[in-house]
Amino acid sequence: MLKVALLVVADLVAVNLAAPRKQDGFGGLKKKMAEAGNTEAPLVKSIFVYPVKSCQGISVSQATLTSNGLRWDRLWMVVNSRGRMYTQRVEPKFALIRVELPIEAFTQGWEPDRASFLVIKAEGMSTLKIPMVQPSAVADGVSVWAWSGSALDEGEEAAKWFSQFLGKTSRLVRFDEASQSRPTISDYVSGHTIKFNDWYPFLMISQGSLDALNARLTEPVSINRFRPNFLVDGCEPFSEDLWNEIEINEFVFMGGELCVRCKVPTVNQETAEMGTEPNETLMKFRSDRVLVLSKEKHQGKIYMGNMMVCKNYTPETGMSKAIKVGDPVHVLKMVSSYDECVI
Repeated sequence: MLKVALLVVADLVAVNLAAPRKQDGFGGLKKKMAEAGNTEAPLVKSIFVYPVKSCQGISVSQATLTSNGLRWDRLWMVVNSRGRMYTQRVEPKFALIRVELPIEAFTQGWEPDRASFLVIKAEGMSTLKIPMVQPSAVADGVSVWAWSGSALDEGEEAAKWFSQFLGKTSRLVRFDEASQSRPTISDYVSGHTIKFNDWYPFLMISQGSLDALNARLTEPVSINRFRPNFLVDGCEPFSEDLWNEIEINEFVFMGGELCVRCKVPTVNQETAEMGTEPNETLMKFRSDRVLVLSKEKHQGKIYMGNMMVCKNYTPETGMSKAIKVGDPVHVLKMVSSYDECVI
């Protein structure tokens, strides 16, 4: 019965949001919530940080912000012999690499010392410890999508570890925040920067959206297939798609674009096996053909999650405030339909 109910809710929401209508704004949202008998704001249910791009994430109780995303998020990346990024798209084995950081690393004002390490583990491999103090060696010609620049090289021990695990020449590099600036890959949010992220500094998905997807699947999937930074709960499925501006603990985030999903969600994060789901099911109700009927040319892309930037970050707020599990998510502005989303 629960699965049927979730399917009905998801279908009703999708039909309602896909239909063009006048923009509601925050007042319209509050009215709808009151009519539904729910005046509670959604809450941050989980926070995830992914220190090494495409490796396993860390679930944390709080996280601090920097000018280019959550602190430590996608700060490291594994590259091939040409300096090009490796990801689960072509190397699904990355799903099996576990990453640890000191718990204190996620608190305000914490700085690493010589006893602070990024710890990397995988079955059948020795434990790799990377000092969190910055290395001095520079690796030139490091590239992520169209961006190319220099990075900090984490040394021969790390290179040997990843080369052995992947069976091909590899190196571990760190984004050089002191000398490099990488803009978001979008004209819609120009002026914002990222580290080794794909597109945007933040990704948000709701528990309701995951539940609605799982109601359609024979075998449910975990949120780790989608690698969000924030998992929120207490809202209708996919309502986060239309959040144009939200506030969490005085940080104001602007929704940029819906997240186009690649092959990574099809990688089982426990076994590293690649299949066809959940993308096959997402294509049936989360493609541009379904969401934006008025679009002149559809590309068959699928979407899950809202990519975001922080509008009011300052170094002072980044040092003094953190986003915590349980924080309310206040919706300040929203668009009225998928026709107004950046897809």
